Amino acid sequence: MMEEQDGIRGERWSSHAVFLLAAIGAAVGIGNIWRFPALLGENGGGAYLVPYLIAVFVFALPLMILEIAIGRHFRGTVVSSLGAVRPEFRILGWLLCVVIFLILSYYIVITGWTLAYTVFAATGDTITIDGFTRSYQPVLYALAAVILTGLVIAAGVRKGIERISVMMVPVILLALGVMVLYCSTLPGFAEAVRFLFTPDFSVLTHPDIWVAAFGQAFFSLSVGEGILLTYGSYMAREQDIPRSAFLISVTDVAISLLAGLVIFPIVFSFGLSPAAGTGLAFTTLPLAFSLMPGGRIIGLVFFTVLFFAAFTSAISMLEVCVASVQEAAGWTRKRTTAILTGILLLVSLVPALSFSAMRLSMGGIPVLDIMDETIGTLGLHLVAVILALAFTWFLPRKIFEDEVGRSTPLTRLVFTLCKYVIPAGLVLTIGVHLFLGFEIPDATYIAGTHFLNAWLQAGGLATFLTGILVMVLIIEKIRT
Repeated sequence: MMEEQDGIRGERWSSHAVFLLAAIGAAVGIGNIWRFPALLGENGGGAYLVPYLIAVFVFALPLMILEIAIGRHFRGTVVSSLGAVRPEFRILGWLLCVVIFLILSYYIVITGWTLAYTVFAATGDTITIDGFTRSYQPVLYALAAVILTGLVIAAGVRKGIERISVMMVPVILLALGVMVLYCSTLPGFAEAVRFLFTPDFSVLTHPDIWVAAFGQAFFSLSVGEGILLTYGSYMAREQDIPRSAFLISVTDVAISLLAGLVIFPIVFSFGLSPAAGTGLAFTTLPLAFSLMPGGRIIGLVFFTVLFFAAFTSAISMLEVCVASVQEAAGWTRKRTTAILTGILLLVSLVPALSFSAMRLSMGGIPVLDIMDETIGTLGLHLVAVILALAFTWFLPRKIFEDEVGRSTPLTRLVFTLCKYVIPAGLVLTIGVHLFLGFEIPDATYIAGTHFLNAWLQAGGLATFLTGILVMVLIIEKIRT
């Protein structure tokens, strides 16, 4: 008979330290090492840190605590946990799973790019992002990334996710630290520090900087996606959830700042633009690496870190979907993973081909961009609202307090933030993005591409979600 503390299908983390490493691996991704410096460079340097830190510690952190607590309480997936609140909420759980799966389908494409550039750095090949995306190499590397992710998930929590997290997360931290020490010797280091930590408060009156910061905080910390709920279901009862969430958040922010202290000294030392946006990683930095002493080694380390960060996040997204289907269908982990990995191989071909020789697009806009601005940008905020409302408005506060400790002013504050402030803030962010016309180009992955206007974003999101909901209803009907 399974222990009460065992999670989905009897899975459980081997220690608290391993849980922290796995959760940090899920949180730390492309958003920290690529997207954060790009957004910071586009939004006035140090000034961007003000709304970003507010978004992390006032909005994202409380929701992280709630998500982990609910996961540990119900010992289930997002589907069964929402179903435990209200049976009809199971549909919302499946909706979240499909949204995460679609996000993974294009996120894995970018993961493939990081793998490719790691290989290029190791072999000494110099290739521009334009040359790379005008071949079919992005498709091959995306498929390789899918297979690698599936193999880790098929191995299970302890033999797969744990081992990868224990290996890759310390390497990310150590490698970034070494690169910061190296970059401190560059002539542009002092200027980079001033750029990062000397804010121009005048830009804080611009609503778009706040929208960008809130989007980045939730994207970076992987909150509101069911990932931390799933990981929380494998967590031991005696572990302190608020302290764990705080450590995860601080580490995530620290890695983002370390990435900035690596990238911007290089940018300023070689006369490059800090506002190069998302082109920094795949266009600007490779050029700088080719010009600097020992640049090949530094480039290899940088892209290895970028791949590790992207890979651990991809693993966490696939785990949400595999755990949910496995629990509902009663299949083995290996069978469930094989089926979902096969589906992911097919679905990821669509965004992969949009940045390949085929140039797959809709209305002249790459499919990857469309998916990012609808499902990735707006869909994530929407499912975060669903989770926050479902687990606060429809569950007694006592359940939350039992998991995080006795009722204290802090626990009451966290619950209140999740119940009222965070959903309102997320809805406001969605509204600003859609209806007030504040477009955030760097919220998307590819610099210099086309972007959707607000009404097309809304229409695209509505179309995607309607199709997803119809599919989910059919699946749930067949299941019952």
